[in-house]
Amino acid sequence: MTSNYKFLTAEWRNLLMLNYEIDPAVLQPYVPPNTELDTWQGKTFVSLVGFMFLNTKLLGLPIPFHTDFEEVNLRFYVRHLGPEGWRRGVVFIKEIVPRWAIATVARVVYNENYIAVPMRHTLERTAQQVSAEYAWQFHDQWYQLQCKTQGALMALESGSDAEFITEHYWGYAAQRGGGTVEYQVEHPRWRLWQVGECAFSGDVAALYGAAFAPALQAASSSAFLAEGSAIVVRQGVRI
Repeated sequence: MTSNYKFLTAEWRNLLMLNYEIDPAVLQPYVPPNTELDTWQGKTFVSLVGFMFLNTKLLGLPIPFHTDFEEVNLRFYVRHLGPEGWRRGVVFIKEIVPRWAIATVARVVYNENYIAVPMRHTLERTAQQVSAEYAWQFHDQWYQLQCKTQGALMALESGSDAEFITEHYWGYAAQRGGGTVEYQVEHPRWRLWQVGECAFSGDVAALYGAAFAPALQAASSSAFLAEGSAIVVRQGVRI
């Protein structure tokens, strides 16, 4: 069963994605019931994703002072067998925003692990390059996610790791007391810039836990900057 009810509409723009191979045993405790880890060419990934939320509306209505803001999340990839076949989705370890109302709604409605902290971003474009940075403060320390692109904006390549990372159109969240909420996310295929330089800095163990430090302190397996688009998040249903 899926819902046709629009819970959230927005634009997701300038999505900086750093992708890291990780031991699947680290993620297993976070896999929601009725889902299983999804892999690409036998590899299991987590992604650090920084992007802009723009023109945000909940239930069709804008929330004053909460329409445009940054988000950074750490996510991994799962699949669930639906009536039409495998549904490929994401699970969030932690989602970071600067607006308390957004964090509160997400925690209450979907049991997502949102926190609200000070955040900032910069985006610089020239004809040859895009430079992007997302930064946030946690426990008096600033964290940074940044990149510089190389080459032109390009369509997704079929069968690529970038297609695997971006083409997950469902979200899954384990619920208090058992069960899982599934929600559908709609957007067109995104165009991407390849990244020439990228970096993540900050205390991984303090923010995400010591189990994630070996993966996130290593060099990323891939990185890219997605142009983004308008998106729709449908109301969640229990599975």
